[in-house]
Amino acid sequence: MVSLIGTLVVGLVVGLLARAFKPGDDKLGWIMTALLGVAGSFLASYLGLAMGWYQQGEAAGWIASVVGAMLLLAVYSLVKGKN
Repeated sequence: MVSLIGTLVVGLVVGLLARAFKPGDDKLGWIMTALLGVAGSFLASYLGLAMGWYQQGEAAGWIASVVGAMLLLAVYSLVKGKN
């Protein structure tokens, strides 16, 4: 239970950093921001594993997690903009 709460808190921080670094107005609530950060961390871990930067079971670092969240935020903005 503590691990899940820790993951959500880290995801919220990563999501907030990604939203701060990406220009533009993204109207996301804090829950979607946390989910964006968690998903960005998973994306960075997966891509790092695929490229040989990380070993199996190793989590991505803060910078890679923020970059992953920024990529997801950019994709979200593109999809949201077409509606």
